[in-house]
Amino acid sequence: MKKFILISVFIILAMGLCTNAIAVDDEKNIVLRGYDGVELPTGTFIQVINLREFSTKYCDETTKVSFAATNDTFMQDMKLIPKGTIFHGFIEKMNEPVVGTNASMVVKITKMVLPDGFEIPMKGYIYTNNKNLIGGGITQPLVWHKQPHFQQGLGMGTIRYVPGTERKMGEHLTVAAGADLMIVLTAPAWITHTLTN
Repeated sequence: MKKFILISVFIILAMGLCTNAIAVDDEKNIVLRGYDGVELPTGTFIQVINLREFSTKYCDETTKVSFAATNDTFMQDMKLIPKGTIFHGFIEKMNEPVVGTNASMVVKITKMVLPDGFEIPMKGYIYTNNKNLIGGGITQPLVWHKQPHFQQGLGMGTIRYVPGTERKMGEHLTVAAGADLMIVLTAPAWITHTLTN
């Protein structure tokens, strides 16, 4: 019983010394960051530029692509993604041009590399308001037809041109080097490493 009381007293004294040491650290304004990491939430947008041109003309699915962050990304006062961070990904899906529709592609982002070389996995896409599909618009009409257009009450009309039902062949999509793009996160990214500078 005496041993139990003695051990309990030592534990309580040790805990008191630890809290005193933490209080001293707080007085010196030393802020230690935890090791849990910071969660960058789903739906976060990151502004990037394209580092190398890619196109539906000469690339295929699984072609690797790279982008660079053009701005620092902050959460409150903490810089999570510094300017110059490189994002790596690949062309996940590609649609060739067909009659009536231009080529399109979906680009998936898989990781980011901080300027000091530390890699962090992530899930994201190059953002567009068309479900992240780049390109894919309809082509111009192949023919235009003349159609009379009569105005009510005047008794005379004009000829106007209306598009026909046939469309031109679609064109290939090329994303130029230096193009401004946006990455949107589709899953939370755990930032476990930040730069102090």
